[in-house]
Amino acid sequence: GTSLDGLDMACCEFEFQDGLWSYQIHGTETRSYPEELYNLLKTGVELSGFELTKLDVELGQWMGKAVKSFIDSANFEVDFIASHGHTIFHQPELGITKQIGGGNIIAAVSGVPVIYDFRSLDVALGGQGAPLVPIGDVMLFHEYDYCLNLGGIANISFDDHGQRLAYDICPCNMALNYVANKKGQGFDDGGAMARKGEVITDLLEIFNSLDFYSQPYPKSLGYEWVSDKVLKVLDVYSGNLENVMATLVEHIAIQIDRAITKKEETQKLLITGGGAFNQFLIERLQEYLKDKAEVCIPDRTTINYKEALIFGFLGVLRYQKQVNCLRSVTGSGRDNCGGVIVNPFLS
Repeated sequence: GTSLDGLDMACCEFEFQDGLWSYQIHGTETRSYPEELYNLLKTGVELSGFELTKLDVELGQWMGKAVKSFIDSANFEVDFIASHGHTIFHQPELGITKQIGGGNIIAAVSGVPVIYDFRSLDVALGGQGAPLVPIGDVMLFHEYDYCLNLGGIANISFDDHGQRLAYDICPCNMALNYVANKKGQGFDDGGAMARKGEVITDLLEIFNSLDFYSQPYPKSLGYEWVSDKVLKVLDVYSGNLENVMATLVEHIAIQIDRAITKKEETQKLLITGGGAFNQFLIERLQEYLKDKAEVCIPDRTTINYKEALIFGFLGVLRYQKQVNCLRSVTGSGRDNCGGVIVNPFLS
């Protein structure tokens, strides 16, 4: 994902019985990117067309070897690999979304059928191509009123009068990790940096007044927007990184609070993604949401691999030719079934 934490792999089994889907996760693994690959992915938006095409091949080869090793290490028997890939460009208003880590290459290297490119069809149909996880929230995590993912970008999914709605809220780990990197850290472990800092009032006001937050949903964010509107601004406020980090956490908590509507009964909010381990961020969210929602933090496997699980599920729906992308979420012209299937053994 956009936070560049590495490749999440989950071996999942799905069953449909009595009108409901259930799942089991049989094994998981996260592999960090080799340094050279990490640096190329970090600067992917700046590469030439040739360089990006070459990176697409190299990432696909690395992913194919990684997933083959993961499968072989536990003798998993799998029907297919469902791969999201790594997003380089995402500007749906221009009809553009580009994920690299080619499915054909993964299939050739791993020897396993691959389903990939889940976003392009929805964008072609006029949608945002994001977020895609909400259909999994509906079918696999229906006991929660809200599903919040604190990944590179914070996004939320919820039911509104029988219709599933979802959208990107604000930058999250993408911005937090950016500041941590300036301190020589990969991430702010437990929110320790932010806890030491004080909120910079004028910086918080700059972020909270960004135009994106007043736009109606469905809406989604890409690296280009975050870099231009957030990261470049952070570079100006680099005197005290603890204060910058505290301001970012406060901004994220405020925007998430704005996304959740208060109702008569306390609602249940499921939080997953790497940000769920940021204890300081969770504390600030609990403070803001104390009259709105119960913050629910699941087990570590669900926190870390919920998105991998759901992309596996999207692959199942694509394999069965069922809807796996909701127009109510993306703003597309219609519900659709996205994903390209490649099989190294069949023409």
